[in-house]
Amino acid sequence: MRIILTCLFLLCCIGLGFPVRAETLVLKNIAYGNDAAQRFDVYAPPQARGAPVIVMVHGGGWRRGDKEMPRVIENKLARWLPKGFVFVTVNYRMLPGADPLTQAGDVARAVALAQEKAAGWGADRHKFILMGHSAGAHLLALLSSRPDLLRENGVGRWLGTVLLDSGALDVPAIMNRRHFPLYDQAFGRDPAYWQAVSPLQQLNQATAPLLAVCSSQRRDSCPEAQRFVAKASQFGTRSAVLPLDLSHGEINALLGQAGNYTTAVEAFMRSLDKGIAQALL
Repeated sequence: MRIILTCLFLLCCIGLGFPVRAETLVLKNIAYGNDAAQRFDVYAPPQARGAPVIVMVHGGGWRRGDKEMPRVIENKLARWLPKGFVFVTVNYRMLPGADPLTQAGDVARAVALAQEKAAGWGADRHKFILMGHSAGAHLLALLSSRPDLLRENGVGRWLGTVLLDSGALDVPAIMNRRHFPLYDQAFGRDPAYWQAVSPLQQLNQATAPLLAVCSSQRRDSCPEAQRFVAKASQFGTRSAVLPLDLSHGEINALLGQAGNYTTAVEAFMRSLDKGIAQALL
């Protein structure tokens, strides 16, 4: 349903801790599939025209999480909506009903529909930045590594990808060492499936520029990110690792707050497009 919400109603409904202009266009639960989980929300600045788009994919261990969680959207909306960005936040089907490969297909369908509808929100379908945290970052990395998923779901080109402390980039390595039970629930016991859903193993050509943010507080996060970025670079992808002394959750929640972290992410965003660079001055 398309609803234009007043500032007060928006604050009451989703608890955003920053003022939203009454003219902000808020489109809730746009369906990109028949399942109730296949929905996304859109936040568009007033009178947007040719606006860039950030698509945010939440995490939650492939089995929980939601597009409206404050740590997923609050600081990011507060930062980038006033700068003229359209912000799209995506839900997708989860375990146990949908495995990670199916989830990646859901995200691809959501991106494709958002690109199709972008002009109606005052956005430019060619100026998409994809951003995901944890499991959501894994799904975006998998899309970046598997052009077959993009073709099957009609996804067009996008400007760049921001991976926020991905839940998995080298799935076989994770499964062959001691790991949390959530990985067994997500990836099972079949090594062939591990290969199919592992961004590192699937990556075999250039993709959109990417920034892999990683937590130096997690033993394997930055080494995995470095291996993924190194392989992407071999294929000509402009890519970088941003290690941070922040927890896994803080990397999600704090992005958008003023400081060196947000500044570094915005430096990557500025490098993608002259219009975005101007918006982020």
